[in-house]
Amino acid sequence: MSNIINLPKIPIGKWVDAFVVFLSTYFGGFFDLVTEVGETIIVSFSDALLWAPPIITILVLAGLIGLLTNYKIALGTTIGLLLIYNLGMWEPGMNTLALVLSSTVLALVIGIPIGILTAWNDLADRISRPVLDFMQTMPPFVYLVPAVILFDIGEVPAMVATVIFAMPPVIRLTGLGIRQVPAELIEAAKAFGSTRHQMLIKVQIPLALPTIMAGINQCIMLALSMVVIAAMIGAGGLGGEVLRGLQRLDVPRGFESGLAIVIVAIILDRITQNIKVRRGAKAS
Repeated sequence: MSNIINLPKIPIGKWVDAFVVFLSTYFGGFFDLVTEVGETIIVSFSDALLWAPPIITILVLAGLIGLLTNYKIALGTTIGLLLIYNLGMWEPGMNTLALVLSSTVLALVIGIPIGILTAWNDLADRISRPVLDFMQTMPPFVYLVPAVILFDIGEVPAMVATVIFAMPPVIRLTGLGIRQVPAELIEAAKAFGSTRHQMLIKVQIPLALPTIMAGINQCIMLALSMVVIAAMIGAGGLGGEVLRGLQRLDVPRGFESGLAIVIVAIILDRITQNIKVRRGAKAS
């Protein structure tokens, strides 16, 4: 078959490599600035979570979660965080939570406005679809190589790769939720003289909030799924513990750090789901 069809290879990989080298050569100052800002964000979250003794932090988090959700979620969070503390995974657990929160915040800041744009503009929606398909189907390991070249080893390239990997659901579901707002309500808002931004803030976003919250939930879960992968480029945290357990064939360490990741995932999932249900009920 190779003798019959002898087509030249399209050098896509070389093109991408040349583009990454171009970015690192001519925009190095910009990426240094992004690195500094990213480190500041991650360190701020991490310091806030590790500033007080673990028991105090657990009680404060449980109280905040109880206000946002209900006492059952708060109780479950307390038990889960106490187990993480008992396993000796408190500091890596909080570092992981800081990385997930930082990545999620950046993904929301970038993704929600893009989602609103895709709901307002059909051309933007058509352009974004193949890009989002590419972002969602590309193996997450692939993001690590250019991230390391542009941002060096550490938590910042891990955060950048996580943001790219976790952002598509936010964009898709934000646009979907706004497009699904009944046209009758839009017409009624226009009849009362609402501007486009007033309709967005007072009509579209409140009614689309359950769908947007589903996107936020998926974003958090995808960000957390990058924890172990990001540990390969120096992200540390629970992913680093899992990686060290794998490298040393340390079953207890690997299982306990994996269990801590599961606990964090369940806590974040229950929080976002419960907020979604409560606010969705208010919006309806």
